[in-house]
Amino acid sequence: MRLTVAELRKGGSVLGRHTNIIPSWQVVMVMLQLRQLVVQPGQRIQLQDVVWSEFEAILDELGDKRACRIAYSDGILEIRMPSPKHEKAKVLIGDRVKILLEELDLDNECFGSSTFKRQDMAKGIEPDDCFYIENSARMIGKDRIDLIVDPPPDLAIEVDVTSKTGLDAYQSLDVPELWQFENGRLRISLLQNGQYHNVNFSPHFPNLPIIDGVSQFLERSQTLKAFRQWVRELTQRNAP
Repeated sequence: MRLTVAELRKGGSVLGRHTNIIPSWQVVMVMLQLRQLVVQPGQRIQLQDVVWSEFEAILDELGDKRACRIAYSDGILEIRMPSPKHEKAKVLIGDRVKILLEELDLDNECFGSSTFKRQDMAKGIEPDDCFYIENSARMIGKDRIDLIVDPPPDLAIEVDVTSKTGLDAYQSLDVPELWQFENGRLRISLLQNGQYHNVNFSPHFPNLPIIDGVSQFLERSQTLKAFRQWVRELTQRNAP
């Protein structure tokens, strides 16, 4: 669905019902109105033909203290507003990853929904959560990320459907492992030769049935304590 500037000036409430495509000649005008747009939880808007300088200006206009997240690839910018259900699942999965890292004594740095971007690749992404594991020592104390010198996160998490724009960004930015949680089921994908391929086990937690474990514990709404106990039992069982 295409919207006119006049429709946008009405407050943008219609944006809550569709994924919308806004022509490039409207981008500058839209930038001035982004904070007034009403995007309902669980929905997204799409801006086409957005050059890098416009992308950066839109990020500045949106600011850091916002609920929405972005994905940018080759001139296409998506802005999505997570739903409460989405945010709950994100927190629950992130908490379980932290338990896995603690129980396996793996050093890590969590960077949450930080913005990862590279101008030379025309890509940008904000995961629902992410972790540096192998590269955690390189990221200690950093409050700014420059992917020209810094590595991408070792593990990123996305809840609900990951769009083609988002997937393209993850692939181009070389995020090696992507967890996608959709319809109550976890999917683990590894980057191989520039493309993601689904696998049954996470290389970060190779001896644990992560897909079944995380999915089942979330489905049954079991506590973090129960999940921690499950990890400990399996770890002890697999110990040499």
